[in-house]
Amino acid sequence: MVDINSKINSYYKHMQRHFQSHGRTKDFVGHSSKVHSVGWSCGGRHLASCSFDKTVSVYTLEKERLVKECTMKGHSDSVDQLCWHPTNPNLLVSASGDKTIRVWDARNSSNSKCTDVVSTKGENINICWSPNGNTIAVGNKEDLITFIDTRTFKIMREEQFKFEVNEISWNNTNDLFFLTNGHGCVIILNYPNLKQIQTLNAHPANCICIKFDPKGKYFATGSADALVSLWDLDELCCVRCFSRLDWPVRTISFSHDGQMLASASEDLLIDIAMVETGEKIAEVPCSTPTFTVAWHPKEPILAFACDDKDKHDRDAGTIKLFGLQSSS
Repeated sequence: MVDINSKINSYYKHMQRHFQSHGRTKDFVGHSSKVHSVGWSCGGRHLASCSFDKTVSVYTLEKERLVKECTMKGHSDSVDQLCWHPTNPNLLVSASGDKTIRVWDARNSSNSKCTDVVSTKGENINICWSPNGNTIAVGNKEDLITFIDTRTFKIMREEQFKFEVNEISWNNTNDLFFLTNGHGCVIILNYPNLKQIQTLNAHPANCICIKFDPKGKYFATGSADALVSLWDLDELCCVRCFSRLDWPVRTISFSHDGQMLASASEDLLIDIAMVETGEKIAEVPCSTPTFTVAWHPKEPILAFACDDKDKHDRDAGTIKLFGLQSSS
């Protein structure tokens, strides 16, 4: 039987070698203004992005290129976050400051359209889709979370919180709902009754983002203290901290196999760490702060977006891919 530490060490060395030969980053124009969020469809064929320019764009990944399929219009304010349906590769939802969420069908470029619009009570800033696909949760600037039944697209429930709510997420088994808050805590609620069952004092500063690993073993949180904390989901204890960034951690993402964790901030790099040891596998140079990162669901390719400017010093709507084969 192969020792578990040998397996971890072998993977670490393999991925270090991989990024030595696949360390190229390529830019793709996606929007006319700042990109706020990127996300892959469940199968990895499509990437979507949303922007301050009020649009959502969808691209097809062809070899090492993003081919823009369509730009989805309909929001009347900045689109702050998006997420794909967990099992349907054609459906995604976007959250906007225009007090709506919109569901889009990205089946093909000529037929891409908004299928449902749900009005909410405030300017929406975060959104997630439940793992079973039946519910969308959206949070607004007033710390109100709205739960929407995706079979009827009717509001099921609204929960008002008395503290700053940052990112929200279900666990992989759909029976717990997590949110990060401005006091550095992770609040855990039973789902669907939304009774609070635990508060984790995760960070001494604002807890900004949260992600679950695809294997269901860990979740990670990023904070204004510049740390990323890794938590054992069964024990609800912190098992590791990643501390190579110097600025508040805005965005994190687990790789498809759950073994790598990408984290980004205003630092001019994205840190790629080994989940089980905390060791650095690679870093992605950036010229400006990074807003959003997302690993491909099947390949070691990372999509991200930064606070880029064009040659006229205007916000640029650029999407970037890292993990492409380096030029010979």
